[in-house]
Amino acid sequence: MTGSAAQAPWFLARCAQFAVAVAAVAELVRALTVRAHLLHPATTTASDFARVSMIFGDVGIATIVLFLVWFARCRRNAELLAPGRVPGSVTWAVLAWLIPVFNLWVPRGLVQDVHRASAPDGADAGRGDLLVNVWWAAWVGHAALTLAAMNLGYGTSLPLLVAAEALDLLAAVLAIAVIQRITVRQAAGLGAGPQVPTPVDLPHAS
Repeated sequence: MTGSAAQAPWFLARCAQFAVAVAAVAELVRALTVRAHLLHPATTTASDFARVSMIFGDVGIATIVLFLVWFARCRRNAELLAPGRVPGSVTWAVLAWLIPVFNLWVPRGLVQDVHRASAPDGADAGRGDLLVNVWWAAWVGHAALTLAAMNLGYGTSLPLLVAAEALDLLAAVLAIAVIQRITVRQAAGLGAGPQVPTPVDLPHAS
């Protein structure tokens, strides 16, 4: 792939954004179904519970795949826009999201690296880092509260449920914003062509 042939992954971005939105709704439905099943088992059959869980699992897998395909393409484009400035490889940029414990921290830095490299002039990097950090904090907070809700309130604690789902919806909105921001920056950068060092004119001998 050459700089002239590379394009911002708009189609993948839209697919990932849609999947993130659907996954957030599916997570809310799943959490409410779990609570209803635990509080009032007679109102929710085992088959209903299993069906919701299966749909949530399928949506989650699809979302992960679409997001990682989009991110892998952005990682390749970032290398074209700023050669040598993004550490690691495209393979690592994908695998880091799938390794337990590592995926609680490492991917945040990878997203920031791709975001910064997508605009090599460093324009507005601080705001982008803040967006990524708030998104990541919301996602980790949702995971922690969901775990607490299942262990402390057995999935029936309304305050924990509301807090966890609020963070999940916030994380989804911010994830969509992160996808949009990186793709926009790459569209602008690739439209201007790959970044190459400007040669220094040497004085001619008189």
